[in-house]
Amino acid sequence: MASGVQVADEVCRIFYDMKVRKCSTPEEIKKRKKAVIFCLSADKKCIIVEEGKEILVGDVGVTITDPFKHFVGMLPEKDCRYALYDASFETKESRKEELMFFLWAPELAPLKSKMIYASSKDAIKKKFQGKCPS
Repeated sequence: MASGVQVADEVCRIFYDMKVRKCSTPEEIKKRKKAVIFCLSADKKCIIVEEGKEILVGDVGVTITDPFKHFVGMLPEKDCRYALYDASFETKESRKEELMFFLWAPELAPLKSKMIYASSKDAIKKKFQGKCPS
């Protein structure tokens, strides 16, 4: 069931920038997002970027020692969120990077919030598969 919730253009741009990794200079790489959290607007009609809830690649190792632990700590205990996390890990064969999408729905979140976020998940996933708006 679709919820009718829209996705803000800024959310799509952030996904596109994290996906393509088109940064070339060290300064541009430091400004690239390692993680970002999205929430519903106050009127529950649009998925937006949650202000102040991001980790930049340049922060890792400088102000943040464990980026995933810091990322999980930014998620609310009593409400739902969507998030993108640029994971880096090593296998026996090589070093890998994967862009991961999360739907955060903690046990303490209100049922209505869980239902809205769950029913809106397809809207954001479809936007992430398409082209970025100009």
